[in-house]
Amino acid sequence: MKVSFLDLKSQHVELYPEIEAVVKEAVLNAAFIGGDNVSGFESEFAAFCGTKHSVGVASGTDALRFALTACGVGQGDEVITVPNTFIATTEAISQAGATPVFVDIDPATFNIDASKIEEKITPRTKAIVPVHLYGQCADMDAIMEIAARHGLKVVEDACQAHGATYKGKPAGSIGDSAAFSFYPGKNLGACGEAGAVTTNDADAAAMIRMIRDHGQSRKYYHDIEGYNGRLDAIQAGILRIKLKRLASWVGLRKKNAALYRSLLSGVDGVTMQKELEVGSSAYHLFIILVKDRDSLQKKLSDAGIATGLHYPLPLHLQKAYSNMGLKAGSFPVAEDIAGELLSLPMFPELREDEIRYVVDSLKQSI
Repeated sequence: MKVSFLDLKSQHVELYPEIEAVVKEAVLNAAFIGGDNVSGFESEFAAFCGTKHSVGVASGTDALRFALTACGVGQGDEVITVPNTFIATTEAISQAGATPVFVDIDPATFNIDASKIEEKITPRTKAIVPVHLYGQCADMDAIMEIAARHGLKVVEDACQAHGATYKGKPAGSIGDSAAFSFYPGKNLGACGEAGAVTTNDADAAAMIRMIRDHGQSRKYYHDIEGYNGRLDAIQAGILRIKLKRLASWVGLRKKNAALYRSLLSGVDGVTMQKELEVGSSAYHLFIILVKDRDSLQKKLSDAGIATGLHYPLPLHLQKAYSNMGLKAGSFPVAEDIAGELLSLPMFPELREDEIRYVVDSLKQSI
């Protein structure tokens, strides 16, 4: 049996007639930028996330950068985040003019260790970016309390957390603002690049709308320098189609995760991400830790099973951040997890027999 890590083809085959209609409408009406599909998606996604505003942008990276800029992050500031995330998190911080400051992670949840945040706060600290990694929200009560005590902004990196909740609140509705990516492989994915910022702050939403459109308050009147970071109409239309199905897809991911957990429970040498009692993961990824990860990955590949690594080298050890002078051992939990972490197949259409084959193959290979 062959098991894909992610099967986007079957999802899009089913949706193709609706997607084709969106593209046809845009082409025949030359409606490519802005318009009803963009504003409609923004309204519908805000409702899904339980926020007053959603602003569509060109990517998740733009969403993070624009959200940080809109909450006042700029040159000379510091922003606290984690080293075990995709580089877009820290790129956005740097591109907003600030310096990323890393905090190690919790060994059970793999998200930011809130107990270590305050020791990294300085007079230059302006914001915290908790990453809801793999689809599970960070410890937001503790983070929001720390932020309130020190006068800091909180921008949720919810790029992997579409449909997750924390104490009944949707991811993206807890911090001052939040960034989402709609990269094709996400829980809610476009057929190309796209992103959005959610917020309850009307001023922040207005600022992001200007930033994404060259700083225009109205056509050809530029209040600030901005970016070309708009969400295009075709992607917005496709996202509207998929958003109607997102809750159902997340439900299927949770069902798949529950089966994985049941089958892997008690297996020697396998550690799973701890589920928060106060939250509900959207299971963008299903992660395990194993000691001889590379060997296991090869054996699973030989058995026809595709897996992933998210992420094999923490950001503080990447060449791009060598100027920080951070060495191995700086963030031991993140480093240990990076060497043991393996992402198993996870998508809504994954079948029970495929999951059982993955687990049986894993047990034989470990």
